Amino acid sequence: MKLSTDRLGQQLESSTATAWLVTGDEPLLVGEAADTIRARARQQGYTGRETFFVERYFDWGALQGASQALSLFAERRILEIRMPTARPGVEGGAVLARLAADTPPDTWVLVVTARLDKDAVRSAWVKSFDQHGVVVQAWPVDIGQLPDWITSRARSHGLDIGAAGAQLLAERIEGNLLAAHQEIEKLALTHGPGRVSEEDVAAAVANSARYDVFKLGEAALAGDAARTLRILDGLRGEGTEPTLVLWVLCREIRALAQAKTGGQGGPAYGWQAQKRLKLLDAAVRRMRRTPLGPLIWHAARVDRAIKGRGPGDAWDELAWLAARLAGVELPPARAG
Repeated sequence: MKLSTDRLGQQLESSTATAWLVTGDEPLLVGEAADTIRARARQQGYTGRETFFVERYFDWGALQGASQALSLFAERRILEIRMPTARPGVEGGAVLARLAADTPPDTWVLVVTARLDKDAVRSAWVKSFDQHGVVVQAWPVDIGQLPDWITSRARSHGLDIGAAGAQLLAERIEGNLLAAHQEIEKLALTHGPGRVSEEDVAAAVANSARYDVFKLGEAALAGDAARTLRILDGLRGEGTEPTLVLWVLCREIRALAQAKTGGQGGPAYGWQAQKRLKLLDAAVRRMRRTPLGPLIWHAARVDRAIKGRGPGDAWDELAWLAARLAGVELPPARAG
């Protein structure tokens, strides 16, 4: 069985499964899911815990032996395996598949790992957890859903943060759920339960945004100029190389050009495949009558500015290019 983290609590109340796989790229959600599973196991008397960290040259035979060994005090236990990637190899995959299919007596098996790629999803060991246990997937929270996630998380801490406060916090911590969780906890400690105004949020919350060059391209394709320029400013403040920013914008321009001529806009990327295709479709509709030639020409101008072979400030030129891709024309003075 596969389920998302928001359905985990309900499933634990009724499930008799003793083999659990928690996977995802979002550390906060992965960690909370694993904590919830351990807590449920302890409620059922599984008070012991053995943890294995899978590293290079990990001894899978030792794990297999430990799973078959009885506790000295006949203690119910959690057998936890933490893997940095979902690629345990042939031997490791075989051991994990057996543990899921035939969990040792008085044992809960908990595997915690990164997001499953396509090969991992099709692997025998993951299918074994899916068939005999539960696969818990911690999906990232989309930027459009982040204010609602913040509102819900704040409510669980007794805070009424309001729509404006949630939006402000979402902008400050964009892409960093752990930072959002920490800021909410801080607000709960400093303000106590009840209403928290937008001014309270602004005064208390640090700028903990984790900016990503790929989110820049995503925002530009979505036509969200304000978010596009905010991410660009954040990338500049974090010391990101302008060459990398230009590469991402050029990638999106090429993808848009291909999509406008009936292609798929290049390859889709991981779990965001359908989302990316929808963004490209929306961008094509938005820019159907907008020629891309000026954008390509300006990208060359940015490249020359980065290399010091042309006029203008590279970041100002990047701002013009990113804003134009998002559908907004910046003043000529900023365009350089």
